[in-house]
Amino acid sequence: MTEKTRPPEYRLAMGALGGLRQDLVLHAFAYRPLPPLRPDGPLIRRLPARIRRLAVWAPHGAVGMLCLFTLFAWGASRVTGFSSTLSVAVPILALAMTLVRPVGGFWISIAAVPLVNATGGYDGGTWPWPPTLFFGHLCVLTIVTLRTRPRSAMWMWLITALAGYFTESLLDRWASTNTSQLLFAAAVLMLLATTYLVRKDAREEVAAHKTVTAVERDRRTLLEERTTIARELHDVVAHHMSVVAIQAEAAPYRVENPPPELEQAFITIRENAVAALTELRRILGVVRAEDYEAPDAPQPMLADLDQLLRNVAEAGLTVEKTITGAVRELPPGIELSAYRIIQEALSNALRHAPGSTAKVEVSHVLGGLGLRIVNTAPQGLVKPSPGAGHGITGMRERVTMLNGEMTAEPTEHGGYEVTAFIPVPAAVTEEQA
Repeated sequence: MTEKTRPPEYRLAMGALGGLRQDLVLHAFAYRPLPPLRPDGPLIRRLPARIRRLAVWAPHGAVGMLCLFTLFAWGASRVTGFSSTLSVAVPILALAMTLVRPVGGFWISIAAVPLVNATGGYDGGTWPWPPTLFFGHLCVLTIVTLRTRPRSAMWMWLITALAGYFTESLLDRWASTNTSQLLFAAAVLMLLATTYLVRKDAREEVAAHKTVTAVERDRRTLLEERTTIARELHDVVAHHMSVVAIQAEAAPYRVENPPPELEQAFITIRENAVAALTELRRILGVVRAEDYEAPDAPQPMLADLDQLLRNVAEAGLTVEKTITGAVRELPPGIELSAYRIIQEALSNALRHAPGSTAKVEVSHVLGGLGLRIVNTAPQGLVKPSPGAGHGITGMRERVTMLNGEMTAEPTEHGGYEVTAFIPVPAAVTEEQA
């Protein structure tokens, strides 16, 4: 009979037995030491450093305390002789094994039930689970449930029921038993442990999902920002290459009787400019969306900062501008990126610090361009707008693509400061000078 022709009940039973074999039989005595708690946990990290080093071993200390309580339960037991020694030694051994071999500790605790009772461990109303076995087995069930999968709890509860009722039927003493009480207490404790495990797994899954989502969001932001930069650089470079081609074509007509060599040189310049422009459009044009339209006006430069500051002032942000150093013309890509960085930093101040004031410092220094945008703490009753940090990511991407450096961090007085340095090659500066 093939697997497909077998009834679903058979496949369900085989699947359940396979789960039992996987959870509690295979590698039952495998070495699985209980790790210490994380020192950065929500509770431990609030403790002093000296106590924190000990607090991470709290689970191991708790198991040691349970072993001590088992000894106290032994004092209340009326089992005597060799059975008395077994009734306390085996539960303590099983509890200790839950620290290194949890499933093996469960099997040892189960084996103690018929063993203690077969050697004469009858204790009146606490049969077949003397106080030491009763308390120890409850602790073992709870600990193993916390250290294994929730499915294992069901199997351990069923095996405990079979072991208890089997011992009762095998050693029928016509006395009241406490297996039902043990099973009820075990069901409550294991249910609580399973609920804790499920909630813990759910929290970890949500945290992992949030981490993956944040990483994907940052990656998407970088791609979008790179696409925007590529579009803007395409427009800037295409504009200048178009000017070169037009001037090269018109230059021969501005010279009376130009020599053939000069005409050929201008023709070559124009052809190279047109070829470069075509290649540029072929490479960078793929980043344009179908509905993207090139701007009608030239891309903004640092010379347009005054208009930007007037716009943000109308929106409610007072900005003070300071320019230091020898102002010089910079490459269009650097000026465009510097303008966008200042624009984004001021936009963040408007959104996240309503009622604040800002300062913009542009420093033309030797070897590059320095930017500093700082705003004060929010003022007034308007609540800041929440943000995902995409603006900072975009600014950092622009600076990185220009081989620069950038910092963005809160100030001591509750404001925010963005600083950036964009290097300018010396050759470019000399050519423009």
